[in-house]
Amino acid sequence: MKVKAAPHSSNVVIEMRPGDSSMPATPLPELRLKKILVPVDFSEPSRKAMAYATSFAKQFNAELLLFHAVPIMTAPAPMYSIPLETDARLREESSKQLAQWRSALPAELSSKAIIGDGASAYAQIVQTATENNVDLIILGTHGRTGAARWLIGSTAERVVRYAACPVLVVREREHDFIAEQKNGSTFAE
Repeated sequence: MKVKAAPHSSNVVIEMRPGDSSMPATPLPELRLKKILVPVDFSEPSRKAMAYATSFAKQFNAELLLFHAVPIMTAPAPMYSIPLETDARLREESSKQLAQWRSALPAELSSKAIIGDGASAYAQIVQTATENNVDLIILGTHGRTGAARWLIGSTAERVVRYAACPVLVVREREHDFIAEQKNGSTFAE
């Protein structure tokens, strides 16, 4: 086998003889994941996304950032002067649930819980990913179609569209490439 520069271009010419069996190995770019953002709404699709994120974090020794977006509750116009205690209660409950999810992670994984609040979940996810210099977002989707998707919208679709980093969307029902754990689930409860 001979490898030489091609005339009049920056290409390479590889000449192989009948006895040569294969092409030379080409190096693949190395993947480096340092931070993985996992937006969760505490649903089964989020649990499944968490399983994928845990596997990626183990393989790349990456930090997991668990994120939950708490919607801002607004009062009707005549009641604006009355503070809503619902927001604080939602943040507190979300914080407790995120702590439970973090405690189910393997001890060797570095993780952090982040709670955001705002009007749109997708904008909060994209902003959090940018602010934390995230390398990958892994999120679950409910897979709504038709009228439900039109009325509710797809957070996952918007995250894919606006995120500055790669996004892995884990569907509720799909061909999985992650192995189940001994207890039959992919993420410990």
